[in-house]
This record gives sequence, C-alpha cells and structure tokens, in this order.
Amino acid sequence: MTAHPIDLAHPHDLVGIGIGPFNLSLAALADRLPPRGDKQGEGSAGGAGSGGSAGSGGSGGMGALAVAFFDQNHSFRWHPGILIDGTTLQVPFLADLVTLADPANPWSFLSYLRNRDRLFPFYFAERFHIQRAEYDAYCRWVSEQLPTLHFGHQVDAVRWNSERDLFEVDFTQLGADGEAEALGRAHTRNIALGIGTEPYVPAPLRPLAEDPTIPVVHSAHYLDQRERLLTAGHITVIGSGQSGAEVFLDLLRHRPAGAEKIHWLARTEAFTPMEYSKLGLEQFTPDYTRYFHALPERTRDELLPTQWQLHKGIGQETIAAIHDELYRRTLHGGWPDAVLTPGVHVRTAGRVSTNRLELHLEHSRQASRSRLTTDAIVLATGYRERPLDRILAGLDPYMRRDASGRPRIDAHHRLVLDPSVTGSAYVQNAERHTHGVGAPDLGLAAWRSATILNHLMRQHTGTEPYPLPRRTAFTTFGLDDRHRTPTVPAPRGMVPLIEVR
Repeated sequence: MTAHPIDLAHPHDLVGIGIGPFNLSLAALADRLPPRGDKQGEGSAGGAGSGGSAGSGGSGGMGALAVAFFDQNHSFRWHPGILIDGTTLQVPFLADLVTLADPANPWSFLSYLRNRDRLFPFYFAERFHIQRAEYDAYCRWVSEQLPTLHFGHQVDAVRWNSERDLFEVDFTQLGADGEAEALGRAHTRNIALGIGTEPYVPAPLRPLAEDPTIPVVHSAHYLDQRERLLTAGHITVIGSGQSGAEVFLDLLRHRPAGAEKIHWLARTEAFTPMEYSKLGLEQFTPDYTRYFHALPERTRDELLPTQWQLHKGIGQETIAAIHDELYRRTLHGGWPDAVLTPGVHVRTAGRVSTNRLELHLEHSRQASRSRLTTDAIVLATGYRERPLDRILAGLDPYMRRDASGRPRIDAHHRLVLDPSVTGSAYVQNAERHTHGVGAPDLGLAAWRSATILNHLMRQHTGTEPYPLPRRTAFTTFGLDDRHRTPTVPAPRGMVPLIEVR
C-alpha cells in the first residue's frame, strides 16, 4: 500500500483513530466534500467528480476539511479469522460505506463492482446479502485509494492542549515487522474514535485461552486455527450467536459422518433465530436511535439486555443449513455424533491431562451440573467495546460520565467534555449505552458518518453537505416526536394530536 505523507506542520480539522468500517466510512464521505470556496457544496454532496480525492488529502490541502486517519495495522482487515467461505453479511449490500447517505458516491459497493467489471454478474446473481469476503475486499479497495488513510501508525495518546485549543495526537510509525520506526505528533481541532471492539473471553476460560499451547481459541481467530482444531478428537463450540453457528456448521462439514465428535453449548434457552422482520428491523433506523438516546439512562440500561435477539440470534438460512447437514447424516441410519445443548454455562474449566480439557457445566433451568471432557474449544462468545480510557487517559479530567462511570455521549455522537475543550471528540461504535443496538450495525455507518460531518461542516462553513432524512421508520417510537420531525403534514381538517410532555 502506498504511504501518503502527513502534514504535521499545520493543524488538522479532524484526525480519525482506527480504520475499521466506521472510520473508513467517515473518510470516504469526507473525501467527497467540495474544495474550499466551492459554493456547489452548499446543501448537497456534490463536487467530488469521478471518485478521486476531493482535495481533503493526506496533508489537508485545499479540501473542505483537512483530515487524517491512523491505524496500527498495515492494511485494512475486517474480521479475517471468521471469513468462512459462503458466509454472508446480515445486512443488505446497501449498508456499504456511503450509499445510505450519498447514493451517487464513487466509493459505493456498486462503484466497486463497476471498477471490477462485475456489475452484470452481480445483477444476475440477485444477491441482496453479499458474502463477507466480498465486503472485506470492497472495503480494502476503498482503503487502498484514499490518501487520508495512514496505516502502520499506532496512536499512543490523545491530550487537549488548552493553550493552542487543539488536540494533540501522539503516534508511533511502525515498520513491516511491527517495530517502532519513528514518533510523531499531529494537532487537530477534532478527533473521531473508531477503535472498534475486541474478542470477549469469559473469565473461567481466560487462563486456557491465554496459553498458546492449549487449543482454546476465540472465533475471531478461527480460520487461522482451523487445521489445528480439525485434528482434535473432540471439539466444543461455546456461543449461540451467528459466529457460533457458522463455526459449528463449518466444523461439522469437515468431520466424517458418524464420527463428528462436536459439542455446541449455549447460555440461551434455545438456538434462536435473529429478529429479521421488517418492522422489527426499524430498531436499526436513525428514528429509533434518536428515540433511544432521549430515554433516561436507567431506562436505556434496562432496555438493552432485552434486545439481544436483534443482534445475537442466528440467521434463518444458517439454522436451516445446520439442520440440513445434520439430517443428511441420518440418511443411512443412526444419528451424527453431535450434541447441541442450550441453556448451559461454563462454571469452571481446566486441563486434566497434557492435551485434554474439562468443562464444568451448569444448566440454569434444571439446576443440574455436569462435566464435559474435550480436546479443543472455540469460543464464539462475542466482542466488547474497547475501553476508551486506554487511549483517552489524557482527556480524563475533561470527560463527563454517567451514573455508571461510562462516558456521556451526546446526540451528535460526541463525548461530553468540559466546556473549556472547544474541540469535539466523536465516537463510532462505542456508544451502545447511549445510542442503542444500532451502534455497531453496518446499516447505520453512513448515516452516523454523515451526521458527524454535517456537525463539523456547520461549524466550519455553515453548510450541511449531506442532507439526511427526517423520517426513516413507519414505526413511531414514543408518544411524541422529540426524536424526529415528521415530513408529512396532517390532512386538512384533521385535528393534530396533542403532544404529551
């Protein structure tokens, strides 16, 4: 990947930390902003031409915003350990980096297909949900062309410089081997944190997972370890979500009939399908996000755990494929040596011999306990937001927190900081506690990025380059419209509803 120079002599308008899909979306939409002084940009997203840089550039240049994005990896990588052949996104291809904010954007998925001469094959394939590997390739295509992205740059610290009214972003430039090559410091008026999530390992299994000699791996690293796992006599998969289902199915397909020797364990009451009804999905709209953000903190905390099936269930097609594979293995009599047990959790775990592991299980409804001996474990136990405190320790004196000690985040996706901090610190996928289940959803990426850029540009030029819809759902969340402004007036002669405050 071509390295682009970074202008460290002048302050940036925005520095992005982390280059996952969300900050990549932000960079792609920022690339479309018109050059400074171009009045065409007022009220529209025009002005970027055919898809090269719109002038924002690696060093600021004459773009509407001087931006730069840093990531410690040397190239874009999106969950490489779980890109199993044939697995698809759980959102339509329209949930790419830009389309739901700017359908004509040259960094769209359809533009990628056109660039690869694949538009007609995609048209005839009639696929609304694309393969994960294809989404990864699309994002990598975008990342290799945006000059504002700087891979191999590890951000070490962020501070507020009150004398200059700027954020200081300290970084280390890394060589191909990961060793430090140079130190640098960028100054910026605003930052955007897109540091993503990290694999979650339950406490009873952490000692085993931290020992590289023991075959206990998180599903995030599944493909890297698949050959090693398949040599195990018995394999246990823990976790009832989509990743657990995909790993179980992939292992099942690679094990001989009648000698599968796989256990699949889950805490949930059943291997449950993900909520995918059309009205149910409206909880992933900007309307619902605004409604959720306006709720009291305690109400939000009570509501979130009840919504697990919106994002932790299994796709219907995956459930059907698992059942089909199990059924196929009964065609000649007998049952596959595969045990699927929901409603259990791991109390403790340990080693019982050089290469044997023992899980102590408890069934929540039966109040019964049992032991399971296995040779390898795949932990499909999900991800957790990376704590912002690791990188924002320098901002801690300015940060405002809620009753649970979490960062407060406003409707513009900004950390609530002391008024003496005149810059904004935006967050992406670190605000589930304030913005709801849609925070990690790819379908809201372009909308959130556009919201951030509109807020920045209002301060910078007084314009909003990305007009966003005022209404996005048929469902009305709540008894008033605090979270949206209706675009359809009441019919003539109809008395409007009284707002309840």
